[in-house]
Amino acid sequence: MGLFRKKLKQEHKVMLQAERAAGAQLPEYHRATPECPHPERWSMYDSMTAEVEVLEFLATLVTTIKPELIVETGAFLGVSAVWMARGLQRNGFGRIVSCEFDPVVFEKAKTKITESGVAEWIELRNESSLTMQVPGTIDLFYSDSDLEIREQEVRRYLPQMRPTGLILMHDASSHPGVVREAALRLEAEGLISVVLLPTPRGLVLAQKREGRR
Repeated sequence: MGLFRKKLKQEHKVMLQAERAAGAQLPEYHRATPECPHPERWSMYDSMTAEVEVLEFLATLVTTIKPELIVETGAFLGVSAVWMARGLQRNGFGRIVSCEFDPVVFEKAKTKITESGVAEWIELRNESSLTMQVPGTIDLFYSDSDLEIREQEVRRYLPQMRPTGLILMHDASSHPGVVREAALRLEAEGLISVVLLPTPRGLVLAQKREGRR
């Protein structure tokens, strides 16, 4: 429990830093990795929200694959949900179910989403990704919660994934490597096929193998 409390305090610290930055884009400062030796070429709003270029990629994925149901874990301040919702708005259909476990962060995310202009496309829940119930077939799954539970999340929601749907796991760089190793482990078991995108914090793009033709 001590480690969990420390994690929450870090989230609150980053949340306050993001408020002070007031939406300004900063150079990404994740440490250089073999797959991404120049992280400063990317931009970020804060150290927990996905890189700006990844947010743009998420929005483009939504307009490209036209999902009806998106499930996101680890909403943090709701920024990635808003970017994906803009894609849904452009498509004219679909919905996002996103969860944030920390109640303090959840309230901030709820406010930001309410003020975003795309709130009607987002259902934000204050609950755990490992107990959340989302009926229906998932077209796009975006895992961005605590690093240690990303593998559990994918295993939990995999049966609901459409065979043509996409699974994304953020923070999959070789440092610290937790998410990267989890994705490769799932691939080794024959559950998913993985592409590792060389962004500063790393991004897994995957698809389940069962049902694929």
